[in-house]
Amino acid sequence: MFAKLSWPEIDAAAQAGKLILLPIATIEDHGLHLPVDTDVAITTAICLETAKLIPDEVLLMPTVQYGYSPHHLDFPGTVTIGWSTFVEYLLDILRSLIYHGFRKILIVNGHGSNGPLGEMAARLGVVEHPEAQCAFVSWWELADVRKAVAAFRESTVASHACELETSLYLAIDPEWVQMDKADEDISVPMSPHFYSDLAGGKPRSDFKNPVRLTEYWSTVTENGVKGDPTKATAAKGRIIIEAAARELAEIIQELKERPIRPRIPHQSHRRGGGV
Repeated sequence: MFAKLSWPEIDAAAQAGKLILLPIATIEDHGLHLPVDTDVAITTAICLETAKLIPDEVLLMPTVQYGYSPHHLDFPGTVTIGWSTFVEYLLDILRSLIYHGFRKILIVNGHGSNGPLGEMAARLGVVEHPEAQCAFVSWWELADVRKAVAAFRESTVASHACELETSLYLAIDPEWVQMDKADEDISVPMSPHFYSDLAGGKPRSDFKNPVRLTEYWSTVTENGVKGDPTKATAAKGRIIIEAAARELAEIIQELKERPIRPRIPHQSHRRGGGV
């Protein structure tokens, strides 16, 4: 783990070509039954499991705990960071790591609204430093996760503090899950293009790929839940963690093997052929 190393050890890790694994999440409401650190706990656990699979290949960074959650502010406990501040904060982390000699960085996201911003930070990292590769992925978008969830899911909607996230927290640290307070909420209006599901499921067979629409959370749920957490089990959570870690390990190997090719400017004046 990055945070537990001395500076000479970090320097040696960079020289050895280790890939940086950077989890990002947020602090926000997750129903009446889950702690506000749910996204942090889940993303950290998945990345820890990944690092255990390939310890010689990766260096795990401390999780970025605060993210972009203004639409959750109607629920107490939510802490949000401005979108531009968040992008610049992530970019500063990438800049620091690249300066120290790391050339391969994978951001693993655990909060939906971090997605566009985390991806932008990764893109900007490459634009500023073409000598490095900064990639981005959200854990629930992994194909192995979606395949695993499809095999066991019992709920038609799994979006937030739901069967999936509750199962994950039960697998990680059940002491903090208050299942006696878990309650289904799928009161949000849904239509073929306006719905959300972490695992890519469709509530009805006539539903199509969803259009992105992020409304204030208090307008789509009464208790902070979007799904049915009563269907959650620790066993399901362990399946998700293992599936995510396996595929992330594959992604890391691919990214490590991917060549970093030099830029080739095609403007004549940049190649010595112009006026």
